[in-house]
Amino acid sequence: MRQYVIDELRKDAVDAVLEYLAKHCEKSELNNLFWLRIPDDMLSPEQYTHSECQPHCSGIEVGERFVSFEMLVRSRTSLKCSCIAYATPQQRQFILSFVDRLIEETGI
Repeated sequence: MRQYVIDELRKDAVDAVLEYLAKHCEKSELNNLFWLRIPDDMLSPEQYTHSECQPHCSGIEVGERFVSFEMLVRSRTSLKCSCIAYATPQQRQFILSFVDRLIEETGI
């Protein structure tokens, strides 16, 4: 799995990350897993035409001492579809820009 991981975080940093993600992402049904929605204008042509698979998101997992950002763009409605793919360069930049804002605004 391709991912961007920030590790060796203190408890207060993890708490700040969780608070930030609660404000800016959608919380999943699983504990400490969040969804960062990829804007429609950044979807690949295949993702865009698969309206039944939208929204498309990147998963963010928060552990006891880490936060991990997936570089896989998933469908929120389908587990297996050809539109699920690693982030395009534009999607990758969107995810990394989100990470940069999180780091800046939480001070981690």
